Amino acid sequence: MFKNLTVYRVGPEWSTTLEQIEDGLAAARFAECGATQVQSAGWVAPRGSGHAPLVESVGGQWLMSLMIERKALPSAVVKRRTDELVQQAEHSSGRKPGKKETKELKEQATLELLPMAFTKRATLKVWIDERARLLMVDASSTTRAGEVVTQLIQSLPGLTLTMLQTTESAAVAMSQWLLSGEPPAAFTVDRECELKSADEMKSVVRYARHPLDIDEVRQHIASGKQPTRLALTWQARVSFVLSETGQIKKIDFLDVVFENHRADSRDDSFDADAAIATGELVKLIPDLIDALGGEMTLGDAQALPGTAATAPSTAPH
Repeated sequence: MFKNLTVYRVGPEWSTTLEQIEDGLAAARFAECGATQVQSAGWVAPRGSGHAPLVESVGGQWLMSLMIERKALPSAVVKRRTDELVQQAEHSSGRKPGKKETKELKEQATLELLPMAFTKRATLKVWIDERARLLMVDASSTTRAGEVVTQLIQSLPGLTLTMLQTTESAAVAMSQWLLSGEPPAAFTVDRECELKSADEMKSVVRYARHPLDIDEVRQHIASGKQPTRLALTWQARVSFVLSETGQIKKIDFLDVVFENHRADSRDDSFDADAAIATGELVKLIPDLIDALGGEMTLGDAQALPGTAATAPSTAPH
């Protein structure tokens, strides 16, 4: 159900109900892009049914889905149409258009082409653990997760979020684990890693399906390279890749997780998948926070970029 998670701390003052969330999301329900609209974003039913609620509660965990539709307009196509318009303007006026006029012609070309453009859709999952006051966004990058957070804050009045920050950075912690050969309790180091230098060369070394408890890896770290990605397994149940920003990526639930699971019908698959995924991750995430030295205390965490204009971010007590 989840592949990549960015974790946020929910501000202590925010209090809501499922009904209030449903009402807030309903006001920003997804609608397809208009003829000349480049992008549209809105909330859809996480079950995939158009008549289902926009927020689902499974085992006390709240689940939502944001759909983003973008029109794909190749730059080469825009350039070709812009060149045609420039030539037409030059032919009719007898002079070559200036920079400002060329820019306007490019905008005109874009508007002409948008109604014919193909659309691409992506559905990004949101999960709120109300008891732990954590919010997780399933997105491939922190930038993409930030788009979802912006939509959430606009839809849910009073919601404040900060990206969860730990006392020790993921990059420093991963370096220590690789140097010592001793990962934190409950975790094992797998066979995938990326190391990157911080100097102007930005040199990168990648290991895939390769043992990492070797002198070569330790030498790279000693020479100044830091891990930007490291594959880990938690309790022999969930494998994932930890990024330098603290993102949990490439989540994979191992066979042991499903041993006692038996779906009775397709109608139950959403609830079963959600229960399994959240049931494992609500235990993994605290263990990972502890492995990174614990969460930063009040006043140490930085406000989430881009949310201050909508609502002040607040770190947890």
